[in-house]
Amino acid sequence: MKDILEKVNRNDGMTVPDGYFDDFAARMAASLPEREWEKPAGRVMPRSVWQKMRPYVYLAAMFMGVWCMMKMFDLMRPDTAGLSFDNNPVLTAAVNNDYFVSDYVITQGDVSEYQLMEDLYETGYVPAEYDASYDYADYDSVPAEI
Repeated sequence: MKDILEKVNRNDGMTVPDGYFDDFAARMAASLPEREWEKPAGRVMPRSVWQKMRPYVYLAAMFMGVWCMMKMFDLMRPDTAGLSFDNNPVLTAAVNNDYFVSDYVITQGDVSEYQLMEDLYETGYVPAEYDASYDYADYDSVPAEI
């Protein structure tokens, strides 16, 4: 670049004297004022209890916030506990019942929801008995039929 400018006899004004940057760092350091944190301290104040505990309190607050957020996500999740074989003895009894499996699953794969509910009511199904607050632990065995 410098050769091109010399060929056209043009000086752009961006020049420095020769050797200017040779001792620039030493001159700059000598011209700066002394920093306060570099001065020797006469007496150091001890840290208070809060200053010592603050990082741990902030860390605990962060983890509590994450825990609360995860708890809220868990509460907003749709309840699928009723569909589990472990928690629902009625569903377990239905799968273990050969009549139910052969009649509704194997031979009649496309049973309407209306027909299924009608058959359940005919066999004595009472919806209030099977809601989430119903305590299945009171019974020793699972009903044999649905």
